[in-house]
Amino acid sequence: MDRIAVLGAGSWGTAQAILLSGKTRQLALWGRAEDGLESIMKERENKKFLPGVILPDNIEVVNELAAAVAGAELIVLAVPSQALRSVLKLLQPLLRPETVMVNTAKGLEIETGMRMSQVTADVLGEDILQRYVVLSGPSHAEEVARRVPTVVTVASPARDTAFLVQDTYMSPVFRVYTNPDVAGVELGGALKNIVALATGMCDGLGFGDNTRAALMTRGLTEITRMGVAMGGDYRTFSGLSGMGDLVVTCASKYSRNRRAGELLGRGYSMEQALQEIGMVVEGAHTVRVVNTVAERLRVEMPISRACYGILYEARSTRETVEMLMKRRRKHELEEIAVNIKGW
Repeated sequence: MDRIAVLGAGSWGTAQAILLSGKTRQLALWGRAEDGLESIMKERENKKFLPGVILPDNIEVVNELAAAVAGAELIVLAVPSQALRSVLKLLQPLLRPETVMVNTAKGLEIETGMRMSQVTADVLGEDILQRYVVLSGPSHAEEVARRVPTVVTVASPARDTAFLVQDTYMSPVFRVYTNPDVAGVELGGALKNIVALATGMCDGLGFGDNTRAALMTRGLTEITRMGVAMGGDYRTFSGLSGMGDLVVTCASKYSRNRRAGELLGRGYSMEQALQEIGMVVEGAHTVRVVNTVAERLRVEMPISRACYGILYEARSTRETVEMLMKRRRKHELEEIAVNIKGW
């Protein structure tokens, strides 16, 4: 491609700019002053989020959106999920009809409960979905920027658009699969952040590997249950944007959701934890949406509900874990048990 624009100069936006710089003649990286944009321009390094990684020469760091997207064949949306709508509104008069859009935010909009593709269509019109792709999977920016082998998936309603983005991102260190299930891929990436918060809380309380494994396993059950209720295919949640992203987010030292949960488990308030992390913790937002949607759809989400109680109802972290352990006895897999005679 001649030109690609990456919107969002946080860790993930910067990492994608570095990743894609070898696939285009020019790449524009756009961000806000609070991202440390002036320092990035001067030092050619995102010292705030990705220290030690130098930007390639063909990356132009800009603070004007119009300059960033002018002539861009591909626009990567790497802004927090709650900022997506406002950025799309700014982008709307600047967007060319043929430009492809790749969204990499993992969350749900608080006010509407919409997935990111739904927010995009709401602002730009349904036709944009033929040029829309969501990229998700186990892909911490700190490792992608340093060329650690990474595998993700992309989903789009349009097969050719998915293939285009697959080819654009593919490299010897970044492998990309495709999936037509946009809802499932978006939901897997969003819902796993809640489980990562819960895992971090148990780490902060001093629990061990048994607890972490149980939370991740039962958390995947919840993700699949809610994901299907919200329109995803159950098979997607055993893939890269479901189980894959869940594993890395619950276990990695880079996971801001797990780290925020750990601070909560150690007695920090939510405000103190978020301030300590210093970056957006998507799970803290997503759990609000999921709590509302679960009640409306009557979907049982005990881990998510417990996280909501801790974050927004001032419930004790330790007592909440005890409450989860004391829930009424159940089959692990209800669908199997009800179909076996004698069970």
